[in-house]
Amino acid sequence: MKVLVIGSGGREHALVWKLKQSSQVEKVYCAPGNAGIAADAECVDIGVGELEKLADFAEQNHIDLTVVGPEAPLCDGVVDCFRNRNLTVFGPAKEAAQLEGSKDFAKAFMLKYNIPTAKAATFESEVPAAEYVKKEFASGAKGIVIKADGLAAGKGVLVADNEADALAFLHGCFDGAFGAAGAKVLVEECLYGEEASILALCDGKTIVPLVSSQDHKRVGDGDTGLNTGGMGAYSPAPVVNDKVWEKINTRILAPFLKGVQAEKLDFRGVIFVGIMVCDGEPKVLEFNVRFGDPEIQPVLRRFDGDWFDVLDKVARGRLAEADLVWSEDPAVSVVLASGGYPGSYQKGFEISGLAEAAATGAVVFHAGTAFKDGKIVNAGGRVLGVSARGKTIAEAIEKAYEAVDKISFEGGFCRRDIGAKALKYNK
Repeated sequence: MKVLVIGSGGREHALVWKLKQSSQVEKVYCAPGNAGIAADAECVDIGVGELEKLADFAEQNHIDLTVVGPEAPLCDGVVDCFRNRNLTVFGPAKEAAQLEGSKDFAKAFMLKYNIPTAKAATFESEVPAAEYVKKEFASGAKGIVIKADGLAAGKGVLVADNEADALAFLHGCFDGAFGAAGAKVLVEECLYGEEASILALCDGKTIVPLVSSQDHKRVGDGDTGLNTGGMGAYSPAPVVNDKVWEKINTRILAPFLKGVQAEKLDFRGVIFVGIMVCDGEPKVLEFNVRFGDPEIQPVLRRFDGDWFDVLDKVARGRLAEADLVWSEDPAVSVVLASGGYPGSYQKGFEISGLAEAAATGAVVFHAGTAFKDGKIVNAGGRVLGVSARGKTIAEAIEKAYEAVDKISFEGGFCRRDIGAKALKYNK
């Protein structure tokens, strides 16, 4: 079988790495890929937004399964483009991708199908939105969450603990800071508790969750500093215990599937449910319609089955027949980022120690790397995801940081507390 993975980040490298292990797969392509992916797949110089070119490539090269990594091409309709040509593709169609592409659409879906979530109001102009924010703080709200309605490369969300910051961010949204994505804004109550990420496969007839994970969004240790695309993740997330899992399945995933069916959405892919566990009660923070990055890295480090077979069955509407095999061993993935991230940063610095890190037994997933004069250099904000498995979460953390410490590039940094939240459950 031939497989095409669309994307160029750490998520796509993890997908390529696991798909390559399938005995059914003879060739993996990645468009456009990166310097690390090039070691595991043939990289193709086609951008993720070149939908017709991607479909042309799949057709001409007799690709048996295409797996879409990022949200932008999904929201732009890449799946519709492929299915119109009878090409097998993993991912939701454009209408279903609105569950990530429009915060307003997703919130309305949650409310319609009684999925627990934060209360919210939607606005299309600044004055009424500002009045709402002032009223919420005046009534005693400790925090407010403001979300640009559309895709904003992970930057269109602010958790504000004071009115001034909330109003400034709101003004930026309506003043064009996020382009068309900020023309409509969602203002939500702030939920407090512990976050977790639930990735669930769905083919429109069946929904099956993967193992739980937890991301670390803030750039600094102790969850300090600015929000990022994710500085590391671990699996499983102990906050998702058996009782919480039961509530997730019955109150979130089952109603989600019911909604997909009732709305006749073509959803053959993955739904990423960001949840907040508040006193044992899970509530939905957001929906994403693609694998979380970096969450998919530790999740796939724990997957011991045939990943191609699973994704192929989802794409063909046969998820009920898929066999998901999981290791009990926890896994941790630590992100190495460029100096200055998530703000401005410099690129083009040579990365050393990659072979030494791999020799520890860790897997190094490339996110923002490129070739320069025959050497691998940093080419993005998040550069690498260093992932390790262990018999315990503590051992997985130790192994991941052992590998991290083999790698260096000018300005590179990481958080040193990835997975620490899980340790409190093991005392």
